[in-house]
Amino acid sequence: MTTDLTTQKLSTDALIIFSVETAPAIMEVAEVESPLNPSCKIMTFRPTMEEFREFNRYLAYMESKGAHRAGLAKVIPPKEWKPRQCYDDIDNLLIPAPIQQMVTGQSGLFTQYNIQKKAMTVKEFRQLANSGKYCTPRYLDYEDLERKYWKNLTFVAPIYGADINGSIYDEVYFYYSGFYKDKRK
Repeated sequence: MTTDLTTQKLSTDALIIFSVETAPAIMEVAEVESPLNPSCKIMTFRPTMEEFREFNRYLAYMESKGAHRAGLAKVIPPKEWKPRQCYDDIDNLLIPAPIQQMVTGQSGLFTQYNIQKKAMTVKEFRQLANSGKYCTPRYLDYEDLERKYWKNLTFVAPIYGADINGSIYDEVYFYYSGFYKDKRK
C-alpha cells in the first residue's frame, strides 16, 4: 500500500507513522512527557469499533497512556472489523520481496536477521501459509496462539509479505485521516 505517510520521532526512543494531515494533532499529545509506562513495556490495546474508526484519535489516547515509550504497541482490532468482505480477487497481486525472519538464540538472548526471498503472488503466499509447515496450529485462545508463535519462532522462520503496492481493502473504502472509511456512509 502506498499512502502519504510521515515518520516522526516522538521521544528519544519511539517512532510512529501517521498521515501527514494529522501529524500536528498527534505531535501535540506526544510532546507531553508521560510518567506512565516507566519500564517501557509493549502495551496491548483493544479499541471498540467506534474508537477504531477514529484511529488517529486512538493513537493519541495510546500515547497518553505511555505506549510511545516502548517504541511500538500491540493493537487488537475489534471482532466486527473486517478489512475486506472477500479475498478471492487478489490472487495475482505481487509481493515483490517477501522477508523470511531468521531468529537464533536461547535463554533470553536472541539474534534476528531477515532474508529477502524471491517475488511471489498472493496466491503462492497463501499456499505457503496454508502448508503443513506454516499453517496456524490448534489453539485455545489468542494468548495461546501467541505463546505458540514465540515458542516456535526459532524452529520455523516466519515469512512476511508486507510492503506491497496496492491495497487489500475493498474498493468501498477510502483512505482518510490515517484510516480507511466506508464510502457508502
